[in-house]
Amino acid sequence: MLDARLSPRERMLLNAIIELYIATGEPVASQAVARAFANREGLSSATVRNVMATLGESGFLEQPHTSAGRVPTAAAFRFYVEQITRSGRVAAGAEPPAELSQARRDQIEDSFTGVGSTHEYLERTSHVLALLSHGLGVALASSTIGQILEHIHFSRLGSGKVLAVLVTQSGAVQDRALALSRELSHLELETAARYLNENFRGWQIERIRAEVVRRMEAEREVYRQMLASVDELCSKGALAAPEPTHAIFVDGIANLIAAEQDRERLRQMMLALEAKQRLVELLNAYVDGRQQEVRVIVGLDQASPAMQDLVLIGAPARLGGENLGTVAVIAPTRIQYQEMIQAVSYIARLSERILETPST
Repeated sequence: MLDARLSPRERMLLNAIIELYIATGEPVASQAVARAFANREGLSSATVRNVMATLGESGFLEQPHTSAGRVPTAAAFRFYVEQITRSGRVAAGAEPPAELSQARRDQIEDSFTGVGSTHEYLERTSHVLALLSHGLGVALASSTIGQILEHIHFSRLGSGKVLAVLVTQSGAVQDRALALSRELSHLELETAARYLNENFRGWQIERIRAEVVRRMEAEREVYRQMLASVDELCSKGALAAPEPTHAIFVDGIANLIAAEQDRERLRQMMLALEAKQRLVELLNAYVDGRQQEVRVIVGLDQASPAMQDLVLIGAPARLGGENLGTVAVIAPTRIQYQEMIQAVSYIARLSERILETPST
């Protein structure tokens, strides 16, 4: 909830201070705020100083040095973000709000040209968000995405034995030796692999064998011999689901390095970011794949005390009603919130348009 302790004047000035700080990166002096409101009656430098003092006592502003201006605290940024999201609740599945310019939309869509798989979409997303935010772009595949077929290949190992090489859309490769109850020729293996790759690329692995059985019943006479070979391979474990994985794509660490001056805090922050499992836990904790709203979390102390001045803006990406993964930005709190919230929302929604949903 918006802080009820703040008067309309205090809210107006706090917003102005936050926006000045985002624009300049420097502590904001009362004179700068007074100049911004020079034409507003009752907002002299003395009035502004008094209001800033009150905001400091309320925990919204802090003074880095005795003679310096004021800097917004994490509470102030949370207040600012809540106003943005309350004024037009941002949902990842909704039409992109008007605040995201057509030029920015075109730039985003051009960046995804040629993307045709979940792996490519997530990898490209981390890069695009890093460029847009000047922070860290992160894309996390859901645990089920690791079990989507990209490609399968069969080769003979000897009498009654076949090697199945399964590649998932997360990039995982699984080799499995199969002991068959009947001999399959090289041609039969090639035909089976081609049938699976052409018909089931992009399908969840656990759905494929059930569909093969269904097609065998429906098309038994036409495809009896070929489908029988496919079913033999599947029944022996060629398409056994691999262990769930969390593929994560990260881009833009150099952006955060350039923005951080404190060497020790930078070292601690890098340790937290390089531990990808910590990032997985962070995204899973804050972004719910069952919801569609963009989440904005100011202050990432949970990951590391050194990340207290970072913000996470994340949203679930979906495909055919299923959770595809999470796309997010991790950046300094001086980020352009309005634009980045809309950009994350827009990119999350792009997954439905640029990736084909397999037909059943």
